Amino acid sequence: MTWLITGGAGYIGAHVVRAMLDAGERAVVLDDLSTGIAERVPEGVPLVVGSTLDEALLGRLMRDRGVTGVVHLAAKKQVGESVDLPLHYYRENVEGLRTLLSAVTDAGVASFVFSSSAAVYGMPDVDLVTEETPCVPMSPYGETKLAGEWLVRATGRATGLSTASLRYFNVAGAATPELADTGVFNLVPMVFEKLTEGAPPRVFGADYPTPDGTCVRDYIHVVDLAEAHVATARRLREAPGTDLTLNIGRGEGVSVREMIDRINALTGHTLPPSVVDRRPGDPARVVASADRIASELGWKARYDVEDMIASAWAGWTRNHPAK
Repeated sequence: MTWLITGGAGYIGAHVVRAMLDAGERAVVLDDLSTGIAERVPEGVPLVVGSTLDEALLGRLMRDRGVTGVVHLAAKKQVGESVDLPLHYYRENVEGLRTLLSAVTDAGVASFVFSSSAAVYGMPDVDLVTEETPCVPMSPYGETKLAGEWLVRATGRATGLSTASLRYFNVAGAATPELADTGVFNLVPMVFEKLTEGAPPRVFGADYPTPDGTCVRDYIHVVDLAEAHVATARRLREAPGTDLTLNIGRGEGVSVREMIDRINALTGHTLPPSVVDRRPGDPARVVASADRIASELGWKARYDVEDMIASAWAGWTRNHPAK
């Protein structure tokens, strides 16, 4: 098969491209390079610079490249920014998806994998979040991902398109230093940035109802996440008409304070964190149940938190050399 991977020059997308190639699949990348990096796309993989809002471009791409499946990762994804720019997020994430699905169905593409998010759950009051946990997103970003799932599922039911929505939890790590996350929006790179500056990492609130008072999250290595996409793509190809919604996590909670302690230990730093005010809307605990993906696809995460930190740190030091 030939898979169109939107956002394939991004942090997660570049890992998915490589995983698909390693599995013997062909890939084409569509990316507007607003956050993606062209050099991440492997040699020999076509890179088309453009937007999922460009229906004419999408139609030509499907036809000229012989696309038979799509992995859709291209999206705006900053929660705080989405609160300030909801119209922009709905246009990029929902209208962009609608336009893409229109081109997909017109071209007779058979399989569609949608990049969703644990943000669809909001603040679940459960120990483990299953795919049946009610979805109550707390930001326009989370809303666009939930609306995207609805749109993908409805299109599949109407047209026979095989679909899967993958709800990512907290992604970290890197396959190689050059593929590391260059953004500073998630906990691990945020801690790295402070340590590099010689400043204490920040903890947003230490009075949550958790064992050490800080928020608990589920972290997944980006390589494991990419391999989950390969397993999903294989299922969609083998079972036409499939409709899956799957959590992608490890089922293990790690608190913010514990994560900072582990980062300090693995990087040789000793700065204790500084506690600041809570951020509005941060749930106390969000940890995935990964039972469904294990039973459906036989997939299980292979890498632990130490693997994530070590590989992410190698990428950070490469991209932020000591002065």
